[in-house]
Amino acid sequence: MDVNLPLPLLAGLSPDVFMRRHWQRKPLLIRQAVPDAGSLLDRRALFGLAAHPLVESRLVVGPVSGSDTWTMRHGPLQRRALPALKRPGWTLLVQGVDLHLEAAHRMLNRFRFVPDARLDDVMVSFASDGGGVGPHFDSYDVFLLQLHGRRRWQIGRQKDLTLRDGLPLKILRDFRPDQEFVLDAGDMLYLPPRYAHDGVALGECVTLSVGFKAPARGDLAAEMLQRLAQDADEVAGAALYRDPGQAAVPAPAAIPPELQAFASDALTRMVRDPVLLHRALGEYLTEPKAQVWFEPAASDVPASAAIRLNRKTRMMYDAEHLFINGESYRAGGRDATLMHRLADDRELSASDHARASAVARSLLQEWAESGWLHGT
Repeated sequence: MDVNLPLPLLAGLSPDVFMRRHWQRKPLLIRQAVPDAGSLLDRRALFGLAAHPLVESRLVVGPVSGSDTWTMRHGPLQRRALPALKRPGWTLLVQGVDLHLEAAHRMLNRFRFVPDARLDDVMVSFASDGGGVGPHFDSYDVFLLQLHGRRRWQIGRQKDLTLRDGLPLKILRDFRPDQEFVLDAGDMLYLPPRYAHDGVALGECVTLSVGFKAPARGDLAAEMLQRLAQDADEVAGAALYRDPGQAAVPAPAAIPPELQAFASDALTRMVRDPVLLHRALGEYLTEPKAQVWFEPAASDVPASAAIRLNRKTRMMYDAEHLFINGESYRAGGRDATLMHRLADDRELSASDHARASAVARSLLQEWAESGWLHGT
């Protein structure tokens, strides 16, 4: 992708300018960002996905008849479990649509001017008239693209992000918007993290949301330590604690400082190697979500064929490693260049495929057999 090329998707800004001016800084309203947005997905397809047991979905019903009651139900949700279309105030949300529909996957790819390590998924929501999920904020960046109908967005950069108690959703207690927009089909709104917003359907509408990963520091540390622990004996060593100089103690319950130092050294040995840390991070970032599954390939992919990654496959790399679907490999030389191209472009031409070494082609064949990539 040419990050200096102006894009209608970003209101005529180049990705480079957008990232410097708006990313994590301030909102951007883009009129007709995707003029043909309505062709991406219709209501019937969304309802079909919500009924699938491997698709994450939620039904949110807002207050009706003057009440202040919010309810939320998790899927799978058959069509008969959804309210009537004419009933106001309800919303169906479906996560990971890009994993199941090629059009949604292609839409997600249009945002790859942001590193894949930060891209999460495409969520699509259907709302009846007046439907929404209440005023809230997200901890991550989000692009909100209107596919069908109209939605009114109110937004505000407020400091008070206190949530209401006793609700199944995270709804702000005191929402104070300072801007309002009505989005028609094809319009899009970008919001930085923690920017308060509330979207209400003006009639029946469908909205697509591109979300981003923002891992918490503690969660990230826990994940990486868990992965490093698998190689603890090799990395930290198998030496046993010894204390030939230990004196008799009058307070036996006190933990010896020498044992504390031994434990600290064992952990330090695990985390001081940046290559091991980078490997653990790459494996974590490419780990498929729990509901993701791959169909094994029915036939081999010949070395003369072009190849393309399955849309569910997550593939990244760093200076030493190649990562794919939670697994890591060391790569160097021409093979590393080709594998990087596959990760960046999500496809490899027949000529590039043929240039790979026998070892690399064997690995690509294994991935094909697992359903992680396929021939084109």
